[in-house]
Amino acid sequence: MRTENCLVELGTEELPPKALKSLGEAFAAQFEAALTQADLSFNSVSWFAAPRRLAVYVSGLAEGQADKVVEKRGPAVSAAFDADGNPTKAAQGWARGNGISVEEAERLVTDKGEWLLHKAHVPGQSVAELLESLINQAVSKLPIPKPMRWGNYNTQFIRPVHTLCVLYGSEIVNVSVLGLTSGRTVQGHRFHGQARFELDHADNYAAALKQQYVLADFEARKDKVRQQLEDAAKSLSLTPDYNEDLLEEIASLVEWPVVLQAGFDKTFLDVPKEALIYTMKDDQKYVPLLDSEGNLSNTFLFVSNIESQDASQVISGNEKVIRPRLADAEFFFNSDKKSTLESRLDSLGTVLFQKQLGTLKEKSERISALSGFIASQIGADETHAARAGLLAKTDLMSNMVMEFPDVQGVMGKYYALNDGENASVAEALYEQYMPRFAGDALPSSGVSAAVALADKLDTLVGIFGIGQLPKGDKDPFALRRAAIGVLRIVTELSLPLDLDSLVAKAADVYGEKLTNQDTQDQVVDFVLGRFTALLQDQDVAIDVIQAVAARRPTKPADYLARINAVAAFKDMSEAEALAAANKRVANILAKQNVDESSEASIDPSLLNEVPEKALYDALNAAQSEVNQAIPSQDYKRILTTLATLRDVIDSFFDNVMVMADDVAVRQNRLALLSLLRQLFLTTADISILAKS
Repeated sequence: MRTENCLVELGTEELPPKALKSLGEAFAAQFEAALTQADLSFNSVSWFAAPRRLAVYVSGLAEGQADKVVEKRGPAVSAAFDADGNPTKAAQGWARGNGISVEEAERLVTDKGEWLLHKAHVPGQSVAELLESLINQAVSKLPIPKPMRWGNYNTQFIRPVHTLCVLYGSEIVNVSVLGLTSGRTVQGHRFHGQARFELDHADNYAAALKQQYVLADFEARKDKVRQQLEDAAKSLSLTPDYNEDLLEEIASLVEWPVVLQAGFDKTFLDVPKEALIYTMKDDQKYVPLLDSEGNLSNTFLFVSNIESQDASQVISGNEKVIRPRLADAEFFFNSDKKSTLESRLDSLGTVLFQKQLGTLKEKSERISALSGFIASQIGADETHAARAGLLAKTDLMSNMVMEFPDVQGVMGKYYALNDGENASVAEALYEQYMPRFAGDALPSSGVSAAVALADKLDTLVGIFGIGQLPKGDKDPFALRRAAIGVLRIVTELSLPLDLDSLVAKAADVYGEKLTNQDTQDQVVDFVLGRFTALLQDQDVAIDVIQAVAARRPTKPADYLARINAVAAFKDMSEAEALAAANKRVANILAKQNVDESSEASIDPSLLNEVPEKALYDALNAAQSEVNQAIPSQDYKRILTTLATLRDVIDSFFDNVMVMADDVAVRQNRLALLSLLRQLFLTTADISILAKS
């Protein structure tokens, strides 16, 4: 069957830059799924995306579906004919539905009987017949939150669509999509290229557009932007400050990237660099430049969409654009410094944190109390922690943060230093939001850690305390992120904190505002639940996590120590047999209604068999080792010690009848198993590691 490469392009007005890449990827994914569902064979599907176009390119697309033979089973022969051998109404109706007579039907013979059978030959449809439906299907499934109408069209899309190019090789495939009829017309660059031109072949799409000053390949365009930025910065002995998100947004704004260099007055560098960088990157999509010490340069880079014959005009225009934004930042900074952070506390009382939980001033007071408590638990300065907690949200009332919200915390640090606050207090104001995202840095001091934990715990306990638990993907207060932040801070900084104690203190600080009686248990369980997700991301085996989770340790550092110990134990040669023995013991105790947590009372005089005496002696020796290891949370030592019990446990089960006729002996042996079970449960429920 003939194959050709196929191109489908939607020529649009400027698409939203933050959505461009996802739209391109989704278009390709949905079109590939539609082709697969339609049984059209192809080699691969790739995508193109630029500010004024979305396109998919399919290599080796078959010109049509393969013909198929579809077997349609009819009634059983016993029901298809009457006693005289004449077709019944059931047989005749089935045959008529298949366009044949009963006499033309074949027979299907199986070990369960014989049926009428028709093998229908279904010819495959051509690409020309199928493409319209497939393209519309793919377009309808694109992630477009707010579609729009334009002109006199009734159709809707994320932006107006002006051209539709659909080529199978060099042939136009006639389809109708979004109110447009397909052709071979493609839009060139808005300024450098032809407004519209004719594309002769699907294979020439990228090359033809390049001649029209359009780099249609998103990744290639992004790489060109990156390389130009790096080269320009290197020539200045500076480093460009950008991340992948900014790079992708810039690449989504231009079709023909040209990196240019501009500058601003050095006097603006007296403003904290974070505020300047924010307005340059977020507002203007410029790329700041840093020196080897991380200081901001007054030179910056920007990406133009044209090759100007007089680049100085473009540079001058961008310098004029950035100057008033930097002047605003300078004005806000200087005016904000005239008032202390402490003087802004009362104004926090005018801002609601949450209707049932009060104002930001009340939240600040709670954070202060909780920060001091946490500091006392980890050996940090309580006074400084409480002070930082009290001032934590005051920079939200500054002009700078109101104008540039992303610099909250950052400006708090600068204003605190300007006010003469202690350096650790100032640093805590900046670090209170850490970690902001996966992989972000953690607070650098005990005071900062105390405030960061207090802020997150106050939100968690408050929102749970009024019964607004996150449901599904709805988490308006970012409670999942807060919980993961708590876990990362406590575990990675090895802080000796207990979630139960922290949550209880946070709830106590709230007083009577909380209405949910189960707040403490729900918050602790919620945070521990995030631990499971966090550990799975680190490739910890799920049965290891479940074994530890079954014991519900509420100290995160202790939880992690158990995880590491159980993971190491699982790799030991004794692990499988001991896990199976634990499962067996748990089942026996459960059937006999023996409480695993109750103290096991063993009478040595009732131990009659050698194997049970050996197990008793071994358990006593192990108990001593376990008791020594518990204070230091040396769970690896505990499990290594218990691993030595394998032989005596095996001997016990091989030679001793637990359910002895003598009630006293039976209860004594159950107590022996209960002690064995309790020793393993010191670390985790090892029985969960047993293979089912």
